[in-house]
Amino acid sequence: MKPVPVVPAPGQESVWQYPRPPRLERSPKHIEIWLGGVKIADSSGAYRVLETSHPPGYYLPHSDFLPGVLTPATGSSVCEFKGRASYWTLSAGGVSVPSAAWSYEWPTPEFAPIAGYVALYAGRMERVTVDGELVVPQPGEFYGGWITSEIVGPFKGIPGSWGW
Repeated sequence: MKPVPVVPAPGQESVWQYPRPPRLERSPKHIEIWLGGVKIADSSGAYRVLETSHPPGYYLPHSDFLPGVLTPATGSSVCEFKGRASYWTLSAGGVSVPSAAWSYEWPTPEFAPIAGYVALYAGRMERVTVDGELVVPQPGEFYGGWITSEIVGPFKGIPGSWGW
């Protein structure tokens, strides 16, 4: 079934106006991430990836995470646009979440600025905020986009969206 895009209100973006292939852009937003009662990341230097039908994925500098929070995890995957992803386990406050984050250590030339930057599944964290607003994770187990009130869908990952 073909999706019917929500018309954005002033100040909102529709994921249906995002490009394919995806676009990379700097984000001035303030991002905070908590796990195990500990603020594990605090960043105003992120990039976001914008792709048709997906809420933005945010990539934070590795240096914006507390030391020792990120440890390499097994496995990898390939994005046709960004290249081969490496996975990370995040641990803090006695909580450890395997393969909850990923990075592109050697991305394709178009995505070279995010080399070594880390993205994560917001739904696997205790709390993720963008400019103080609690993030809603993108639906589906595979996708890592972050939904805020500035973004309207429908979003890839909901039931029936596989063919979008």
